[in-house]
Amino acid sequence: MRILAAVYGLASYVIFLGSFLYAIAFVGNVLVPRTIDSGPAAPLGEALLWNVALLGVFAVQHSLMARPAFKRWWTTFVPAAIERSTYVLFSSLALVLLFWQWRPILAPVWTVTAPLAATALQALFWAGWGIVLISTFLISHFELFGLRQVWLNLKREREPDPMFRTPLLYGFVRHPIYLGFILAFWATPRMTVGHLLFAAATTAYILIAIQLEERDLVAVFGDAYRAYRKRVSMLLPMPPRS
Repeated sequence: MRILAAVYGLASYVIFLGSFLYAIAFVGNVLVPRTIDSGPAAPLGEALLWNVALLGVFAVQHSLMARPAFKRWWTTFVPAAIERSTYVLFSSLALVLLFWQWRPILAPVWTVTAPLAATALQALFWAGWGIVLISTFLISHFELFGLRQVWLNLKREREPDPMFRTPLLYGFVRHPIYLGFILAFWATPRMTVGHLLFAAATTAYILIAIQLEERDLVAVFGDAYRAYRKRVSMLLPMPPRS
């Protein structure tokens, strides 16, 4: 069973990695046939309803399965060692559903044609994804995506208690992963209505998710996180307050 859990965790991580890489291509309109601005067309009303529903599926799944109360219930019949891998798998599948069923809305919102400005926006897009990836490694990439848990389970080792750390970027902004996503979703020289819907909805979700996540972090780390929240900006990078 420990070997099966490790294989399951590895498979979930591979699926996540594929969905993450596809997300970059999807939002950036590069390399893949189905992107935020390409795919099956639909009437405006249908496309809006369909896309909002897809975004809602991801938001509900992503937030619900991350809540401590859900985890306590979930792990009564799902082994704790694969709880995180299962969360990662379901999140990845929700993304795959969104990529597969997204309906582009191609009406332009803005188009930047000046070469320097367009290049700057593209650079900001790639910087956003870079910030996301680097930030996961600054905390614990393999724990965040379930591999560490199944590895410890395979070695019959107990998971250590969570430690509160604020490495590098986390000393200037509390949520660099979310900051990276916002940059990646909004930085584009060609913004369509469909892309705008995606960027606005995901940004709204991020702002809600931060409130839920910080409530959970206060419950775990108490005054240490309260002091950190007073000292460090939520999303706008700046020197920590004294």
